[in-house]
Amino acid sequence: MQKNKEVWLVTGAAGFIGMHVCQMLLAQGKVVVGIDNLNDYYDVSLKVARLRSLERASGFEFCRTDVADADAVGSLFETKRPDYVVHLAAQAGVRYSLINPQAYVESNIQGFLNILEGARHHPVKHLVYASSSSVYGANTVMPFAESHNVDHPVSLYAATKKSNELMAHAYSHLFQIPSTGLRFFTVYGPWGRPDMAPMLFIDAILKNRPIDVFNNGQMTRDFTYVDDIAEAVLRVAAKPPAPDRASTDGAPDRSGAPYRVFNIGNGAPTQLLEFIGALEAALGKKAVLNYLPMQPGDVQMTSASVEKLQDWISFRPSTPVQKGVENFVNWHRKYNNI
Repeated sequence: MQKNKEVWLVTGAAGFIGMHVCQMLLAQGKVVVGIDNLNDYYDVSLKVARLRSLERASGFEFCRTDVADADAVGSLFETKRPDYVVHLAAQAGVRYSLINPQAYVESNIQGFLNILEGARHHPVKHLVYASSSSVYGANTVMPFAESHNVDHPVSLYAATKKSNELMAHAYSHLFQIPSTGLRFFTVYGPWGRPDMAPMLFIDAILKNRPIDVFNNGQMTRDFTYVDDIAEAVLRVAAKPPAPDRASTDGAPDRSGAPYRVFNIGNGAPTQLLEFIGALEAALGKKAVLNYLPMQPGDVQMTSASVEKLQDWISFRPSTPVQKGVENFVNWHRKYNNI
């Protein structure tokens, strides 16, 4: 371990966003310790391929570790002594939380507690962690802003992410751990998860299978390209928050602790049918649509207010959907030899 350089611990390194964050850090010459449990929630071969891509760069070390294993996480903090932690490991997926809720408590709650304890006993310069736009739950005021109340989640996944924000605040307050939560909005792009809509849509179109379109197509999402997400994560990580001494009103996005929460979205919501149309254009093939009612735990629209993020780091995601989809399709063809 090159301890003369800053060490970055990235959890969920074999995941979709984690891989891209690691790539950017390695391109900057950082030392990266990536951890992942390589679970089989989706095809492990994709996770292994992501890791192989990362291992081509110098400065990367992979540890197969489950964040829910308190002893293993504590040992990692003790031996690696990270300067920065980017915590992206989690049990993902809204609908799967209806089937296997225990997995969400184990990974998202216990796992995050272990990371917080690591940062408590081995202080870090900044802990950045993944929250989610799903915390806005039953909110109907658009765009979603960090100052909005998020006390009405509509899925267990969302509830665990709101819990992460509360847990981080408690540790920031008690132990002065600089922490920033990032509410990601519908991330897509190369190396994407096969359980997410963009990958499911591409696969269905290419194989002439119908696409399940929920709420009869009346869905809008703030689709955000993965490279924009990764860049925002690193810019945020480079700016640890200081206590906001002026904060006395209990606003959810302000605190007297070294704590912040930001949306990371494109700030330009796209109709689901428009996104499918961009996929059709990039693939040169029409989709067969199977219209269905709304799914439990889902929301009709997401839209991010990104002004606070832009003010904080002088950056906002801006990749147009058409360009992002084109890059995504090109990667998909190459990866699958199509």
